[in-house]
Amino acid sequence: MDTKDQVVAIIADQAMVERTDVKMDHTLDDLGIDSMGLVECIFAIEEAFDITVPFNANAPTESEFDISSVAAIVKAVESLMAQQGA
Repeated sequence: MDTKDQVVAIIADQAMVERTDVKMDHTLDDLGIDSMGLVECIFAIEEAFDITVPFNANAPTESEFDISSVAAIVKAVESLMAQQGA
């Protein structure tokens, strides 16, 4: 399973939808994921990819980790994996 598929699986699991229902241009809001769900997604991503996500749940818009869409999250995870040598 590649990075994109793993991220989509994590998001789908958190949103309680099928993986095929998660589109790359969806936002987490589109999928019904609230702030608590977002934090769960971040933890699951960190664990799945063995990376540390620079994310502050108290100020999500100020984070260096782009959560604007599923595609942005995939790109951010790939970037972190490259930086952190995961």
